[in-house]
Amino acid sequence: MKKLSIILLLATVIVGGCRTAPRSEGRRAELDAGVTEAISVFKTRTPGIELYFNESVGYAVLPRITKGAFWVGGAFGRGQVYRAEDMIGYCSMTQGTLGFSFGGQFFREIIFFQNEEALQRFKNDFVFTAEASAVAAREGVITKTNYRNGMAVFILTDAGLMVDASVGGQKFNFVPVESVR
Repeated sequence: MKKLSIILLLATVIVGGCRTAPRSEGRRAELDAGVTEAISVFKTRTPGIELYFNESVGYAVLPRITKGAFWVGGAFGRGQVYRAEDMIGYCSMTQGTLGFSFGGQFFREIIFFQNEEALQRFKNDFVFTAEASAVAAREGVITKTNYRNGMAVFILTDAGLMVDASVGGQKFNFVPVESVR
């Protein structure tokens, strides 16, 4: 068990070395375009998701998460966080896994916050445990999901081939928009 913890921590640290907010104005504009496109794709491919945009306090959009694994896996993605329609900051997600995992893939993720408390928890470097992410997040087109601990997660796989029966978790970091500019 101790080896598992060390390997998961190492994978998360290696992947987690990436910055939360894009460094340049050009990269921020590129991320903004990716977020706009991801929202459009989710609205097109996920019937009923408009309800979450209308009723949630806010949401985080990660337009491209890259995941790879060969027994030990890691993933990283960067996105934007909104309160209603106003962007309030940037977020990044790192993931570490261990288990029967081989391959690579790209996916998009949106996390909706049911209330202000859920948004605040996310902003304070939130961690999805393996159990929470397995229950809250399901790959593919989703027509209905429920909030769990104030959050609802939608994932769409874009490309790749991955065999995955592993354990792990996702860690999110948040940076307010005013600290970037």
